[in-house]
Amino acid sequence: MYVSSDAKDTDFTIKLIDVYPDGTAYNLDETIQQARYREGYDQEIWMEKDKIYKIEFTPMATSNYFEKGHQIRIEVTSSNFPRFARNLNTGGNNYDEREGVIAKNQIHHSEQFPSKIVLPIKN
Repeated sequence: MYVSSDAKDTDFTIKLIDVYPDGTAYNLDETIQQARYREGYDQEIWMEKDKIYKIEFTPMATSNYFEKGHQIRIEVTSSNFPRFARNLNTGGNNYDEREGVIAKNQIHHSEQFPSKIVLPIKN
């Protein structure tokens, strides 16, 4: 995904959901990437306001049979707490910070910034 933010650091999360005909939704898998570690976990690289960055996610490892009438839902957010540790979007130590900032994030999708999610589907 190609993303930008007005925050120094933020998270991007993706969920794969199976939605039943009655609207019941079941989470199949999820992944997360903290922006400061987008180039590896051995270094912290802060985001610059409104600059566009490429974020790659670890692949999800799941398999599911979608029955007739079911739908596939993809949720992209900036938080999945308490499943994953919180990120207060400041660039500080997320474990003991007390005050956060609201991050205004954007996903870009264009010829220049082709954000995509690939779902291998077999009939």
